[in-house]
Amino acid sequence: MGFVMDGLESEAYDRKYSDRQLLSRIASYFAPFRGRIAAVGAVLAAASLADFLAQVVVSRSLDAVGAEPSLPVIAAVSAAVVAFGGIEWLFNYLRYYLSGRIVGETIFRLRRDAFGAAVSHDLSFYDEESSGKVVSRITTDTEDFANIVGLVVDFFSQLILVLVFFAYLAWLEWRLALLVLAMAPLAAAVALSFRKLARFVTLNAKRVTAEVNARIQESVAGIGVAKGFRRERALWAAFKEDNRRAYRFGLRRGIVLQLVFPAVSLFSALGTALVAWRAGLLTRGGGLSLGQWYLFMAGVGFFWWPMLNIASFWSQLQDGLAASERVFSLVDREPRLRQTGDFRPDRVRGEVEFRGLDFAYSSKEEVLSGFDLRIAAGEKLAIVGRTGAGKSSIVKLLARFYEFQGGSLLLDGRDIRSWSLEAVRGAVGLVSQDPFLFPGSVADNIRYAMPEASDAEVERAARSLGRGDWVDDLPAGLQTPAGHRGSSLSMGQRQLVVLARVLLKDPRIFILDEATASVDPFTEAQIQEGLETIMKGRTAIVIAHRLSTVKFADRIIVLEKGRILEDGSHELLLERGGDYARLYETFFRHQSLEYVEAAGRLGR
Repeated sequence: MGFVMDGLESEAYDRKYSDRQLLSRIASYFAPFRGRIAAVGAVLAAASLADFLAQVVVSRSLDAVGAEPSLPVIAAVSAAVVAFGGIEWLFNYLRYYLSGRIVGETIFRLRRDAFGAAVSHDLSFYDEESSGKVVSRITTDTEDFANIVGLVVDFFSQLILVLVFFAYLAWLEWRLALLVLAMAPLAAAVALSFRKLARFVTLNAKRVTAEVNARIQESVAGIGVAKGFRRERALWAAFKEDNRRAYRFGLRRGIVLQLVFPAVSLFSALGTALVAWRAGLLTRGGGLSLGQWYLFMAGVGFFWWPMLNIASFWSQLQDGLAASERVFSLVDREPRLRQTGDFRPDRVRGEVEFRGLDFAYSSKEEVLSGFDLRIAAGEKLAIVGRTGAGKSSIVKLLARFYEFQGGSLLLDGRDIRSWSLEAVRGAVGLVSQDPFLFPGSVADNIRYAMPEASDAEVERAARSLGRGDWVDDLPAGLQTPAGHRGSSLSMGQRQLVVLARVLLKDPRIFILDEATASVDPFTEAQIQEGLETIMKGRTAIVIAHRLSTVKFADRIIVLEKGRILEDGSHELLLERGGDYARLYETFFRHQSLEYVEAAGRLGR
């Protein structure tokens, strides 16, 4: 089993489903297309029947021509065969047209559900799972799932054909028909014996494909960093190894799935040989005419081909079942956010309180334990502390990106779990240190917060930052393309766009998570100038590494390993000479105007 797995691991949220569970779930996606599926089966059966009738014409012509050869009979037979061929083409066209519509709509519905589940998962899901693997489930696996439509249609139509052709063969010569039927269970048993192994290797082949997709996505996303450190060869080596592993899994899958066809074909060949030998003896003895012998042998072919399809159906089905198992695992992943109500207030005051709150990203990574903090409505709170103190975790919990494990978090005196997520996130506006922009113009990115906003509202939000000078610096103003992830803008401009996006949203609770840590002093001044106006009358929580932001706060807390060490105003905490004073001397003092002026005098 280790050889088959080859170091490949499943995702944490993967589940095991029985065939019955999967088929029942799949049937729910096919249910809206029952009529179309029946129509596809009918036209497929009609196409096969047209082909079979052409063979009947040829069979009758063999007897007729053998008795009295004539050119008109040969011409009539040829015309009949062409006509039946045209009918068969028409029915096959209808079959592929209807099947294509069913497959397309099934993929549409399944991708809608899979993508909806992906975007609804909390951020802890994306902390643990590669986005490339999630993308693979939404794209590749949904297509493989939809292929089950064709398999199901073929299965039932071929089953009908088997019954019809067996009845015809039994009418023609029942002893030969029983000989054919005796071989069928053996062929089916051989195919079914591959079922579990086929599911196993197919599932692992899909997992390794997801690994390759994730590797490609991560490599392309980080290509700038790789080039900066001349690590292109390392990217290539990692991809090469993943690609080789994908080849090995694909080869194993191909070998397992393709073994069933030679195995079943062997039994069909043996059966056909026995029937040919027995039918030949009957023809020699006068029990069958030459035309009947030909028709019986053609009928055996028509019987065996559906039997081959039915037998191999179970191994081919594993591809679709493995895909559906991966997609359903994504859809069925249990949400970690637990909302107990759907409260939607008419107005949010912005009062926040943490009561004995416990939070950990994992069992080995406790961040907050018995954490208590109250933020009054309209208060400006700054949180300072060293890296890993838990500053960002506090604001992410307030934005309901993660679920806490113990204690309570209150918003306006009400348990935040009793609020609707829409109401919570509508009340909270978060600006992070790493600004993310979508493809489109600057205006499009600002309007992302409120798609119905007018151009005037978008421009008003943008120009409320730094008197709007930064907008005039853009080549095409607000219509300037942002580029991939904002690549056409400077870091400061990206941050201003993200700030304008949140300002347009007009939240009651404003969160800045180290939002000015990566911008130049001039851009920081532009941001601060706008924030002083925007934060007025709102609750503001600021995680800052800049003195200008810290001094702007009504209250400052010093956080260390999830505990509040100090709480007070800037002046009060400096007077105490404690942890904040030491942080100030280490990180903030050199940013003060007095320090800069003194340094300038010493330089002279």
